[in-house]
Amino acid sequence: MADQEISVGLDIGTTKIVAMIGKNNEYGKMEILGIGKSKSLGVHRGVVNNITQTIQSIQQAVQEAEANSGLEIDQVTVGIAGQHIRSLQHSDYITRPNSDEVINHDDIDRLCNQVHKLVMLPGEEIIHVLPQEYKVDGQAEVMQPIGMYGGRLEANFHVVVGQVTSIRNIGRCVKSAGLNLSAVTLEPLASAEAVLSQEEKEAGVALIDIGGGTTDLAIFKDGIIRHTAVIPFGGNVITEDIKEGCSIIEKQAELLKTKFGSAWPGENKENEIVSIPGLRGREPKEISLKNLSKIIHARVVEIVEQAYLEIKNYGHEEQKKKLIAGIVLTGGGAQLKHLKQLVEYITGMDTRIGYPNEHLAGDSDGELTSPLYATAVGLVMKSIESKTETPEEDEELPQTDQVEEQEQDEAEELMNSVEENRQKERKSIFEKWSDKFKDFLDNAE
Repeated sequence: MADQEISVGLDIGTTKIVAMIGKNNEYGKMEILGIGKSKSLGVHRGVVNNITQTIQSIQQAVQEAEANSGLEIDQVTVGIAGQHIRSLQHSDYITRPNSDEVINHDDIDRLCNQVHKLVMLPGEEIIHVLPQEYKVDGQAEVMQPIGMYGGRLEANFHVVVGQVTSIRNIGRCVKSAGLNLSAVTLEPLASAEAVLSQEEKEAGVALIDIGGGTTDLAIFKDGIIRHTAVIPFGGNVITEDIKEGCSIIEKQAELLKTKFGSAWPGENKENEIVSIPGLRGREPKEISLKNLSKIIHARVVEIVEQAYLEIKNYGHEEQKKKLIAGIVLTGGGAQLKHLKQLVEYITGMDTRIGYPNEHLAGDSDGELTSPLYATAVGLVMKSIESKTETPEEDEELPQTDQVEEQEQDEAEELMNSVEENRQKERKSIFEKWSDKFKDFLDNAE
């Protein structure tokens, strides 16, 4: 099978590392060819804190995916998260030397590259520069300036920033595991790709991805990413609370949470009790399900309130910025019983659980449509997207007359939909960043 056809997403999480191989089938849906999963040992709250263990976990997941699919993995698209990620809004402009020519990709690249020169705090690096709306000669709310005439091109940007060392450590782990890094993507953006529909992004929606170590938030409105945040709490903190509160070991706490846990304490009766075997000949422990729910409830409320605070910071309460589609919950933590009802109760917003099944082929394994795999599915989709776009950009028009060629170019670019063009811009800017990042890793060896 040609490398062009298969794409690999590598989700390096706090609790698990997932390697997923996929390709587009003839209906444009994603077919999953193989999946490998291993316990993540060297990652804490989305940040690598043990290089050797992380490399071993990546290799284990990759080997399992290869055995599963009978294919060899070479290049991967990696997701990045962690409490060091922050986002900011920025406006910038360029003055074009010749306003008689139409605006093209080079102008937008120049504008975005200017944003990349922003001075960050020591030790920080720009991961994504995502254009929102443009202004051409003062004309506001231009969604796609390509093909327009204008002398001054302005844009509002959503800039995602992260710690240089954390990003490079992930790159080092991937390289040491014998893989090539084709791209790095912010995990909330990958999860959004997998579980949100275009209508939701237009109407306004907040995606809350509850992982093991962190909770990622991405807010979309009018089809554009407006706000991202990483909250340094996740499912592991709930497990830790159960472990402390019930004086049991972590493995038992995790099982209790997944099998009997509920985010709503009201539904358990006082006399509902579960018995847990004692350690090494000790008496079994009896734990009340009502108490278990109370422990879980307290921590989940804290996570949801932090996420809701970020939604308010974005300005959800303003009429113009209202998120009509409400909240979508995904990630392993979204499988907690009655979480949807609790989120609706705290925020007063419509809520649903996001399953990554919308873009998957109909015969996909039921397990793969679990919210647990949302990020991995999204990373494979991002990888497929970048591969399908590359040939289009390299194609040359078989025109002899230069004027005709320019007109053909302009017409084509105008014909392309806003979304396609925006994706292309983002990709070209991001590719440059990826190349710079790969060069750094090569030189570091």
